[in-house]
Amino acid sequence: MAERIKNSVGIWAFGSNATRFVPGGYHPAANEESMEQRTERAVSGLGDLVDGFEYHYPTEINERNLAPIQRLLGPKDIFCLALGLFSVPDYALGSLINPDRALRRRALDTAKAGIDMAAQIKAHFIIWPGAEGYNYPFQADYRQMWDDFIDGMAQLVAHANDKGVKVLLEHKNSEPAMRILMRDLGMTMWLIRKVADRGVDTSNVQVNMDWQHLIMNGENLPEYAMLLHQEGLLGHQHGNSGWGQFDDDNMVGASFFMQTLALAKTLQEVGYGSHGERIGYDLFPYTEDQVAAVRQSIIQWEFIDHLARKIDSAALQHAQSRRDAVGAYRVVYEALGLNQQFIEGLRKG
Repeated sequence: MAERIKNSVGIWAFGSNATRFVPGGYHPAANEESMEQRTERAVSGLGDLVDGFEYHYPTEINERNLAPIQRLLGPKDIFCLALGLFSVPDYALGSLINPDRALRRRALDTAKAGIDMAAQIKAHFIIWPGAEGYNYPFQADYRQMWDDFIDGMAQLVAHANDKGVKVLLEHKNSEPAMRILMRDLGMTMWLIRKVADRGVDTSNVQVNMDWQHLIMNGENLPEYAMLLHQEGLLGHQHGNSGWGQFDDDNMVGASFFMQTLALAKTLQEVGYGSHGERIGYDLFPYTEDQVAAVRQSIIQWEFIDHLARKIDSAALQHAQSRRDAVGAYRVVYEALGLNQQFIEGLRKG
């Protein structure tokens, strides 16, 4: 078996998993845990299947609990810190775009402190601007809001450059803001260009592909992975799946299997993982055993990756060069076990 891509797991998979209908969460016992206890439970349950973890700053990890969490992780690392201000009630109207100038300054200071911590532990820094948006057509001054957003991102990228930290931008179309500003991959790439237009070096900025966020937008996983690779922006993956209408964060491969398989093939083609990239898992096991759901996601991704390696690359490329969908699917399904023997059995029946 080929050497696998290393991975990391978002610690939020092990929280209470609340919804607006069940605000206490389907796992209320998690509300009584400290982050150290949650980390210990995750590390113990996942064992050698996981290489590292990801935490939101400052809500899940901060200067007070960093050292004990690192001790509990042992040889596992913290691969990414993610800005977690979207879950802080003070920033209901956004952080980088907050109309209260004092709150905006505080948010920027907090984000810079998170970048400082990322530099300290040699982690990447994810910015998912979930609260940077609006809910109503007449709610916002779009010019001011976008200027604040671009300016705020430029400040954070410049600070990350000074600290030697890679910034990973993650888009999503809605939730918690009903219309998030950075809502698709095209807009994300445009934002990077606008930051560069302000004289900030963006060579250390890449994109975190959250699979369900793309699926929600109808963005084809392998196509967008290839586009990002060609632009030098393919930075990280957040593996999950869902039904396509909401950010379900279901187990990898539970739905959109073919897109996930095609993504695995594309990542292999571009050598993803050869420069330290990882498969991250962003999961939200609402009603499932959390450790079991994360374990199964990892196992299912590894199996999908294994299947993708069995696809005859030359035969697939030949079919694709002629846009031959039938031929391409013959190649893919042969790797899945649909061989001539099976076809002959159908004829005999």
